[in-house]
Amino acid sequence: MIVERLKIEGFRNYKSSEALFSDNINVIIGGNAQGKTNLIEAVYYLTCGRSFRARSDKELINFDCDGAKIEAQIFSGERSQTITAELSKLRKKRLIVNGSKLKTASELSGRLTAVLFCPDDLTIIRSSSMYRRRLMDNCLSQLRPKYAAALSEYRRLYEQKSRILKDKDPSMAVILDEYSQRMCEVSAVLISFRAKFAKILAEKAKEIHREFSGGNEELDIFYKTVKTIDDPMKKPSELMPCLLEHQLSHRQAEIDSCRCLSGAHKDDLEIFINGTDAKSFASQGQTRTAAISLKMAEREIHFEDRGEYPVLLLDDVLSELDAKRQDFILNRISSGQVLITCCEDQSISAKTGGKLITIDSGKVLG
Repeated sequence: MIVERLKIEGFRNYKSSEALFSDNINVIIGGNAQGKTNLIEAVYYLTCGRSFRARSDKELINFDCDGAKIEAQIFSGERSQTITAELSKLRKKRLIVNGSKLKTASELSGRLTAVLFCPDDLTIIRSSSMYRRRLMDNCLSQLRPKYAAALSEYRRLYEQKSRILKDKDPSMAVILDEYSQRMCEVSAVLISFRAKFAKILAEKAKEIHREFSGGNEELDIFYKTVKTIDDPMKKPSELMPCLLEHQLSHRQAEIDSCRCLSGAHKDDLEIFINGTDAKSFASQGQTRTAAISLKMAEREIHFEDRGEYPVLLLDDVLSELDAKRQDFILNRISSGQVLITCCEDQSISAKTGGKLITIDSGKVLG
C-alpha cells in the first residue's frame, strides 16, 4: 500500500500543493502551524472519508475557498488507483475512485488503508473508552466494508434516537422502540466483528509488548460489551436476544435520563499489565509502551489480512517519546510506507535514511 502522489487544493492552509512520496520512509518537517499534520490528515481522509480531528468537513476547507479537493495516486492490490475527495461548503462531498463516484464513504473500505499514530494515542490506555473503540472502528472500517456500513448506520441511529429521547414526546414512543430494535440489530453486527478483532489484537499486542519490555511485562486485552452477552464471539443472530434483553432493561432509564444507555457505543477494551488494570494503575512509561504495542499490532493485523502493509502515519509522535521508544518504533518500520511528521529536526531522517519533505506555510517545498 503506497501513496505515490498527493495533490491538495483548498484544504486547511493549503491553497494548492503537491507531494511526491518515497515508497518507504518519508520525514515531513517544518515549523509549528505550517501544515504538517494537515498533510497527514489529507492522506487519512482518503481511507474513510472523514477527518481524525474535525467534526465537520466544512472545517477542512480553507477560509478563502468555497471547496477543497484531495487527490491521491496510490498503488494497492498490485495496481495503480486514483482516489479523489471533493469537499464543498454548499453541497455534500463527492468521493471518486478511478473516475467512478461512490455512493457512500463506506465504499472506500480497503482502497487505501492506513494506521494513524498521534500524540493523543499515547494516552489511549488511560483515556475514555471512546478512544479504544475508535481504534477498533478505524481498523475494521478499512478492512471490512460490511463493518464500515454498519458503523455508519449505527452512528445515524444513535443521533436520531438521542434527539427523540431529548424531545420527551410521548407520541414518539413507538418510533423510539423501532430505533432501539434496529440499534440492537446493528449492534450485533458490530460486536461480532469487534470481538474477533479484539482477540487477534490481544495476541499480537501481547507478543510485541513482551519484546518491547524485554520480557518484563505481560499485556492482556479483553473485549467488554453489554453484560447480557456471555460470549461476544457468537453469530449476530445469536447475540440479538441478549441485546434486546439489555435494551428492554434499560428502556425506562433511557427515557428518564434522555440518553442512549444500551448498545455497541458502550463497548470497551480492558487492558492489564502484569495482571493489574492499566487504566487505573499503569505508569506513564507503561501506558506509552502499551499504546505503541497496540498500534504496532494494528499494523500487523492489516498486513496479515491484506498481504501488504498499510501506510503508517506517525504524526509528531516521536517527539513525545524517549530514545528507547523511538528506536523500537523505527526498528519495526523497515517495511511498508511511512509518513513521519516532526519539527525542524532532521535527525529522524538521518536515522532512517528516509526522504525529507519540507512544509512551509501550506506549501510542499521538497
